[in-house]
Amino acid sequence: MHLKTYFPILDWSRRYNRSSLTSDLIAAVIVTIMLIPQSLAYALLAGLPPEVGLYASILPLIAYAVFGTSNALAVGPVAVISLMTAAAVGRVAAEGSGDYASAAIVLAMLSGLILVGLGLFRLGFIANFLSHPVISGFITASGIIIATGQLGGLLGIPTQGSAMPELVLSILENLSNINFLTLAVGAGSLLLLYVFRKHLRPWLRRLGINDGLATLIVRAGPVLVVLLAMASAALFDLKASGVALVGDVPQGLPLLSLPRLDLPLIQQLLLPALIISIVGFVESVSVAQTLAAKRRERIEPNQELIGLGASNIAAAIGGGYPVTGGFARSVVNFDAGAATPAAGAFTAVGIAVATIVLTPFLALLPKATLAATIVLAVLSLVDFSILRKAYAYSKADFAAVAITLFATLALGVEVGISLGVAASILVFLYRSSKPHAAIVGQVPGTEHYRNINRHKVHTVPGILSIRVDESLYFANARYLEDLVYAQAAANPELEHVILMCSAVNAIDMSALESLEAINLRLADLGVHFHLSEIKGPVMDHLAETDFLKHLNGQVFLTQHQAVQSLTAGAGEVRKASPTEVIKVAPVAI
Repeated sequence: MHLKTYFPILDWSRRYNRSSLTSDLIAAVIVTIMLIPQSLAYALLAGLPPEVGLYASILPLIAYAVFGTSNALAVGPVAVISLMTAAAVGRVAAEGSGDYASAAIVLAMLSGLILVGLGLFRLGFIANFLSHPVISGFITASGIIIATGQLGGLLGIPTQGSAMPELVLSILENLSNINFLTLAVGAGSLLLLYVFRKHLRPWLRRLGINDGLATLIVRAGPVLVVLLAMASAALFDLKASGVALVGDVPQGLPLLSLPRLDLPLIQQLLLPALIISIVGFVESVSVAQTLAAKRRERIEPNQELIGLGASNIAAAIGGGYPVTGGFARSVVNFDAGAATPAAGAFTAVGIAVATIVLTPFLALLPKATLAATIVLAVLSLVDFSILRKAYAYSKADFAAVAITLFATLALGVEVGISLGVAASILVFLYRSSKPHAAIVGQVPGTEHYRNINRHKVHTVPGILSIRVDESLYFANARYLEDLVYAQAAANPELEHVILMCSAVNAIDMSALESLEAINLRLADLGVHFHLSEIKGPVMDHLAETDFLKHLNGQVFLTQHQAVQSLTAGAGEVRKASPTEVIKVAPVAI
């Protein structure tokens, strides 16, 4: 395979020019400003020191620039993956310990290896088992859990738990210990962040500031709030009043090293790493595809697996934790005009500079300000309308969404997403086990055959035409048998049954055995069993078996041909005994 398939940088770098450089640099500046406070906040959400968020925003962006296929995707720490990291690592180590940080690094490495493996073996389809409604329910529940968990930081009280019951209980138990100065800092930060996001742009436009500069100022809003909070902490000595601050942050870049892969630890983190990998990939590829479509570009999902895998491996080497493509920062990157993945590499340089220069000042940053940053960011993820939409469209989809949402809230993120996947698979199996099937007749004046319950059609006495709108496999094979037997029993004058296979894309061994059983049963009743409109690949498989040799009817190219042929020869067609065989022409479409 061509080297550019696995190293997309070899392709886009050949077309790189001054215009692309300018666009990427501008986008990098804007995303860097946005990413600094987010990275700090999300690291705390994951239970890690704030500088780890900066570390996770350097090497992963460079790795994605080499291996990724999206021009706009911005990789780094995100809220949901940070929450899942805290839930996974919190079970194997105590938060704040060296083992906790080491376990987060191992989790990133495992996630990266899983993603790369899935990409190399072209297994991106696995992510399809996470349906969009289930993902929406999971993200909504995760947003609520994250926001609730950050109430402790806003109120200056401790909270614990990875699901709503424990979180709410811990908040209620500590309400008497609220630090009102911390509450003032948190509420003030939240208010300023909200005003900057919702109202600052119109104000700046009224002042005559152009859109480009207004956008930059709005994106810099969280940084301005952080600076104001640090200034307040220094001016009013908030630490002495009990306001929790970030504290000393190591200055400089992390040392690069491979994590020590301990077998018992790997066994404990392997399943969480798989879940994080799939959830992160689904979130990332959805954003990448949406943004690519707006520019009529395309991404390669299997290569995206490799790109995200390389990013997570890079995060582990650089002392970070699991990362993926973030929705908000990717949209900002796109709107800022990022032309190539190089924008991410330039962002990594900006974060690296910030890590060296700004870390001495972060000691004064109130944690309540970071909590406010997280709350405002995750509330945009909460979307209860998915319940209403799913209920109106499909009760089965609604059940899957509701199970995912409430299980995540009550039991935690890993259990919630696992139950969501199980619910999605059960919904699929339930639907396909009872496929839509219709008795069809000819639409007058045409060669089309439609459902007799939906259209005015013509049917021929003695001929029953059944269309099954699903591939035939083990879960629905018995359903087809029961359907045919019931129709045959209800029609004693029946001479021919035609199975119209226009919607059948596959027939597995169980379904083949059911077709053989139907053929023998109908032959016992003196009824001919025919097939029509079989697709080429399906016919190829049937031709490799003995089924067609023993079929007591014929295979027709079209349904119309079948009805016309059987109607024209009605006086000549004799009923075959169970031991007689009518020759079949192997015709397929």
